[in-house]
Amino acid sequence: MNITMYTKANCPNCDTAKQILKHANLPYADVDIMVGERMANFLKEFPDARQMPQIFINDQRVGGVEGLKVALRQLGVLV
Repeated sequence: MNITMYTKANCPNCDTAKQILKHANLPYADVDIMVGERMANFLKEFPDARQMPQIFINDQRVGGVEGLKVALRQLGVLV
């Protein structure tokens, strides 16, 4: 499973998502959205993204913390 999480500093939801993934023992790539043009580029592709984190599992956007929980349940990782 390939997980990429776009995050920013001082983000409680980002911290929660990281804890969920660590608890599930799932490795992930953490991308700081505030570096360079990442935020602008991300919003061009996903204009409906209004909060961080934004999480992708196997290149499919699942959204934030709640989307992560739903996706992991569907994959049988969380009960």
